[in-house]
Amino acid sequence: MIVSIMEKGKKFSAFKGVINNILISGDKIMLLYVELEPKSEIPLHSHVHEQAGICLKGKIEFQGEGKTAVIKPNDVYIFHSNEKHGAKVIGKEKAILLEAFSPPREDYLTKFK
Repeated sequence: MIVSIMEKGKKFSAFKGVINNILISGDKIMLLYVELEPKSEIPLHSHVHEQAGICLKGKIEFQGEGKTAVIKPNDVYIFHSNEKHGAKVIGKEKAILLEAFSPPREDYLTKFK
């Protein structure tokens, strides 16, 4: 068993106004706490990892594969492997997401080795 404390997570910024906090990572899954400032954006991108999450605070518009969806607190989502997706915060409130990646994002983990 591995136990981690959220405040001691590994924080980094991948995009302006977006702070990722790696809460815990195992061999097959990674859990991330993501804070997005108002008006921040994550450009369209894709990766081999499946990505699932829940919105804890704020509103976010996800784009991808010719579709858009607005999520709000308690909405859940998933992006499949290699599916193009992006996001932008809408409204004046910061957004908070809890996300899981499978397999873990090695590109994120290498920031701390």
